[in-house]
Amino acid sequence: MVVMTAPASDLCLFASADGDLAYRDTGAGDPVVLLHSGFADHRVFDAQVPALAAAGYRVIAPDVRGHGASANATAPFRWADDLAGLLRHLDAGPAVLVGVSMGGIIATDTALEYPELVRAVVACGAGTGEFRYTGPWATGVQAEQARALAAGDVEGWVTAWLRFVPGEHRTLDDIDPEILRRLREMALHTLAKHTPDEENRHVPLTGTRARVPEIGVPVLTVNGALDDPELVAEAEWLARTVPHGRAVTVEGTGHYPNMERPEVFNEIVLGFLRGL
Repeated sequence: MVVMTAPASDLCLFASADGDLAYRDTGAGDPVVLLHSGFADHRVFDAQVPALAAAGYRVIAPDVRGHGASANATAPFRWADDLAGLLRHLDAGPAVLVGVSMGGIIATDTALEYPELVRAVVACGAGTGEFRYTGPWATGVQAEQARALAAGDVEGWVTAWLRFVPGEHRTLDDIDPEILRRLREMALHTLAKHTPDEENRHVPLTGTRARVPEIGVPVLTVNGALDDPELVAEAEWLARTVPHGRAVTVEGTGHYPNMERPEVFNEIVLGFLRGL
């Protein structure tokens, strides 16, 4: 399945207190916010935006600060604060938040900090921002990324990052080259906005694991069966720990079930939305 990249003219800009944040806003109906993974941008959801809009939802797909077409941070910031500011600007709450990887963490952060703005959460391969890898495969990939970064090898860093896409038990040769091309393009675009010595101004939300039972809205985790087992376990823990959670698995996919099997992913999300 080939998905066309959204033209830049489709993007709107929200003038936050620290620069413009870019987002797509299309369709009409109950709001659904799509939150992308780290180093990528809203185009991760190119197969979801039209499907959800056609099903009668207002679809908002932002570029997280420092990613895609959004401004870099010049002051400390939190993901949840940025998203809350955008939702209030758009009068779009409470919304269903759908996040992949980093986007899933943003969704849970926002549900904890701004519960009045969140109707439900869909998190893919993610739990809370306090999760840390401990297994040898993932830490090995991260070490490979660190070596590439130390050598100033941007392409090498992106290639190492892409190894998370198939999951632990597949290789990049098992992934549709078009998916890898699109992710590589997004990552290189985001990395080009930054310098190696740039200060990381993101302020992580702390104490999230202890607070997960406070999330009182429905939570669905959608996990690739071939994703890193630690990530799947974290997402399934999230679904078990919230009062109203459940987990589903998409067979034959890794870290991006929405890109590898978009029709299946869309059906799962639409079924969840219709049940709210």
